[in-house]
Amino acid sequence: MLRHLSASLRPSRTRINLASNPNFASTGLQQLRNMASIFNTSRLVGKTALITGASAGIGASTALLFAKAGSNVVLVARRADKLQSVKELCLAAYKEAGKEGKVVVVEADMQKRGDIEGILGKLEGLKVDILVNNAGMVRGREHIGDIADEDVEVMINTNVVGLIRMTQLFVREMKKQDSGMIINLGSIAGREPYVGGGIYCATKAAVSSFNEALMKELVSTNIRVCEIQPGMVETEFSVVRFRGDQAAANDVYKGLTPLSGEDIAEEIVWVASRPEHVQVAQVLIFPTAQASATINHRK
Repeated sequence: MLRHLSASLRPSRTRINLASNPNFASTGLQQLRNMASIFNTSRLVGKTALITGASAGIGASTALLFAKAGSNVVLVARRADKLQSVKELCLAAYKEAGKEGKVVVVEADMQKRGDIEGILGKLEGLKVDILVNNAGMVRGREHIGDIADEDVEVMINTNVVGLIRMTQLFVREMKKQDSGMIINLGSIAGREPYVGGGIYCATKAAVSSFNEALMKELVSTNIRVCEIQPGMVETEFSVVRFRGDQAAANDVYKGLTPLSGEDIAEEIVWVASRPEHVQVAQVLIFPTAQASATINHRK
């Protein structure tokens, strides 16, 4: 996020002659105040953010930051016990930040159409302004030809079909009010396929294409769209990939400092808090020691 701020604050090549601008005191200071305001999250106060995959990792961190900003939060995931824990943390975040908000927990599996269709009836009166399609997973490192059908189905149904169903459900509601934001979690894997990730990489490429088509279809509306493409992030992701083998998951990040769920959450909340005329279409974010899906530096 600091990179965004530093880039935005670089001095313009256009020189301003203050001596020849008698209105600077009244107009210039106001412009500075307006510029400063775009670097905070005040626009999120009172908004409602729905986050899938909110029980841990990027999703849980994102929910906490939205709560800290004063947004209502809808937590969606399969694990009800984990969701309750995140809810308590969100309520504590409101208190710590001196903000007020509502937290709604919805137990739902992104692989199940009925679960997704039932979400609208469980919002407890909230209107979703920001949809964060974060739920996603990877399973195994098998090469194509050796991948179990079950693994193919769970990755495609969670990463692609579930995301599409969620988007279709809520874009209809957003069109009614001609406002809203949809943030889809992609991956560097969608840009750069790698050995042992054939299905996962394909699902994230699908997310990227879907996101671009969605943005083009919504260009005549006030609904904004963004895809976040993380590199190496240390969450439960690799533990799931290696079917619970924590040691194998730890080796993925050995010798370097990966991104955290909080790092990605900061990007998501930053994107969501931009002025309504600003659409950050895509964000690619790596740890400093990573340069591509397969190139990194380990000590």
